Amino acid sequence: MRLYAQTRARRCRQVLADLIAMALLAAAVWFAMTVHDGIMLLAEPGRKVEDAGGSLASGLGDAGDAASHVPLVGGILKKPLQSAAEASNGLSDAGQSMQDMVGRVADLTALVLIVTSVAIVLALWLPPRVRWIRRSARIRGLFDAPGGADLLALRALTGPVRDLASISVPPGGLADAWRRADERVISDLSQVALRQVGLRP
Repeated sequence: MRLYAQTRARRCRQVLADLIAMALLAAAVWFAMTVHDGIMLLAEPGRKVEDAGGSLASGLGDAGDAASHVPLVGGILKKPLQSAAEASNGLSDAGQSMQDMVGRVADLTALVLIVTSVAIVLALWLPPRVRWIRRSARIRGLFDAPGGADLLALRALTGPVRDLASISVPPGGLADAWRRADERVISDLSQVALRQVGLRP
C-alpha cells in the first residue's frame, strides 16, 4: 500500500494537502484553547467571592473565639459571630461553585470546537486520500497481473487525449494498435494509465 504518489507533481499536491490539514487542525486547537481561556475569565468574580467569603469567615471565627473569653456575655456574643462565619463559608462555597460551573462550560465548549473542527477537516481531507490509496493499489495490482496491461491501455485510451501526447503513434492510430495487440503501444498506454494516478512502472 502506497501512501504518496511516485510522480513529483501529484506527490507535492498530496504533501501540500496534508500540511494544510495539519495546519487547520493546529489552528482549530489553538482557537478552542483561546476560547477556553476567554470563558475562564468569567470565573474571576467567583474567585473573588470565594476569597472574600473565606476571609470574612476566618475573621468572624476569630472574633467569635475572642468574644467567648468575655466574662458573663462571652457565650452570647460568640453565637451570632459563629452564625455569621458559617454564612460567610456558604458565600465562599457559592464562589467555588461558580468557578466550577464556568470551568465545565469552558471545557465543554473547547471540546465541542475541537471535535467539530477535526471532524470537518477529516471529512474534507481523508476520503480523497483513502480513495487515491485504494485506486493506486488497484491499478498497481492490475498492472502486475497477467493481461492487466491491456486493460490499463484501454483505460488510457478512454482518458484525456492530452495524456496520450507522449506516445509517438497518432491518437487515431492508438486504438487500432491496441486492437492489433501491439505490445509497444500497449506498454506505452499502460504507463500513461499509471502516470494518470501518480505511479511509475
